[in-house]
Amino acid sequence: MNLEMWRNVGDQMRLLPSVALEKQMRNREYLMELEIDNLLLPFRIEAGLAGRLNYTLETAHGGWDNPLSQIRGTFTGHWLSAAATLYAETKDLELKLKADAIVLEIKKCQEANGGGWLFPIPEKYLYALKAGRNFWAPHYVCHKVLMGLLDMYRYAQNEYVLEMISEVADWFLAFTADIDRKQMDYMMNMEETGGIMEVWADLYGETQDTRYLTLMECYERPELMDPLLEKTDILTNLHANTTIPEVHGMARAYEVTGKQKYRQAVESFWEQAVTKRGQFATGGQTSGEIWTPPQRQHTRLSETNQEHCVVYNMIRLADYLFRWTKDAVYADYIEQNIYNGLFAQGYWRGRNQDSLGEPLVPDEGLIAYYLPLAFGSTKKWGRKTEDFWCCHCTLVQANANYRQWFLYQKEEQLCLSQYFPFAATLEINNTPAEVTLKAADVSGGSIELPTAPLAKLPRPTAMKMIFTISAKAPISTTISFRIPWWAKGEIDVQVEGATVSKQSRAGFLELTGTFKDASIEITLPRSITTWPLADAPEYHAFLDGPVLLAGLIEDERTLYLKDGQKEVDLLVLHDERKWTTWQPFYKTIGQPSNFLLKPLNEIGREPYTVYFPIEKRQN
Repeated sequence: MNLEMWRNVGDQMRLLPSVALEKQMRNREYLMELEIDNLLLPFRIEAGLAGRLNYTLETAHGGWDNPLSQIRGTFTGHWLSAAATLYAETKDLELKLKADAIVLEIKKCQEANGGGWLFPIPEKYLYALKAGRNFWAPHYVCHKVLMGLLDMYRYAQNEYVLEMISEVADWFLAFTADIDRKQMDYMMNMEETGGIMEVWADLYGETQDTRYLTLMECYERPELMDPLLEKTDILTNLHANTTIPEVHGMARAYEVTGKQKYRQAVESFWEQAVTKRGQFATGGQTSGEIWTPPQRQHTRLSETNQEHCVVYNMIRLADYLFRWTKDAVYADYIEQNIYNGLFAQGYWRGRNQDSLGEPLVPDEGLIAYYLPLAFGSTKKWGRKTEDFWCCHCTLVQANANYRQWFLYQKEEQLCLSQYFPFAATLEINNTPAEVTLKAADVSGGSIELPTAPLAKLPRPTAMKMIFTISAKAPISTTISFRIPWWAKGEIDVQVEGATVSKQSRAGFLELTGTFKDASIEITLPRSITTWPLADAPEYHAFLDGPVLLAGLIEDERTLYLKDGQKEVDLLVLHDERKWTTWQPFYKTIGQPSNFLLKPLNEIGREPYTVYFPIEKRQN
């Protein structure tokens, strides 16, 4: 199957210094910190291999991964996916050896189970579901473990995986052989099935083994897909993260079969979930883990907005759609949710300056299950081994996957989707090439005495990036640079310091030429913009480019406009520079009581408010 689509080139890329790389490195530290025996405990208990290990709840994982949880072992599947993806980028042998050891132990558990079943929960959970008795999401557990194993094959070349999964497929074929559509629909309505349809589609794409195609079709969700094909809104007040992985299954099914019904359902889902529903200023849509009603956001501001799992899974869905269409709206969505979701909810670290004596240890947060948007909200951070919410799982995957969303290729064309530093090794027109993206130096000097005009530059009002191509021979190509929704004013593109002609097309600037050793600078003007609530347009949030700002206040605060003022005039810069670094801090001006604002993704434990009612001042 060779469908016309773009391909992300994350498998040929590595991150360069940036916030994304910093979070990736902390992700690696967390993966290595967790102990193999704890990750394997539920698998060994189920296989009867725990022996006299005599674990206690004090030494084993807690929360959703504790030995009494009905979804124990789920996190291990995500751990394997994250480790495999990181290894593919970094070639970190220490991480690969740990991941391979876990796979080998799961294989031993499968053998002890008599073959087939290798999961950390009992088979009877699924048989009970089949009989009409409910357990907490056994298919979800199976999917995450299969996903982790498959990623170990795809990204870490583990030799055991396909044979292990093949035995699992035989188990599931036998399990589903006497289940008709009505019973399957009933079973899928009783639990959260995760993306098990997607993993069967992935396996069919990898192997062309029709057993996986049979299972993929068995785990379709007609009760979701059919209304989507009819363009009926069935999402309002429906649990969000139950639906998104099932739509991932439809998306992957389209890619491996070419059947248009799958693509049509995916596109309809996006229309219902995002286009017609609207978004918070973060990019998210949910409250209390359910889809908000279309264009109804004010009444859904809460302590439980924006579940991290939803953020990550919707980014993955946007990536599917972007690869099919190259529509900039999907790339804009990914960017907004990276800055104001993944960065804001995972691996937070406070800014602490060293003291004159012992250095201060920065305060840290691991994962925020939700991103509250109510007035005077605070983030609630999960612990390393005591919680293991579903969002711990997507935390480790998301922070291993940034490079998947930055650069795309189709034949001789390149498409720069996101502006985060990276280096990639590609073939363009059968010619090897090194491609990099780095931030231009806009610091304006260092602590030394200024010796160049650069040292006197004012604060930059644009994002400046340098895109380079270095090839063994001249390459003819077209490079598309996304024009972000927040870019205000003329987009400047220069090749070797000279402004060049460019073509604007559907959210992109296209540069066509022949390049061998080329440096291309792109300047994206940025400024403060506001994002009103759809159902209460007097309430505004403030963004600096794609980055949402939050006020450091504990209550709802009305802001007042003077005659002739616009909403963006209410903020001015604050503490804008330290040493060589321009800082992203603001404060209100001209208000009865002014307050500070800073990026929501830099807030750790302070109370904050995102939306502010704005009124014209009465004379």
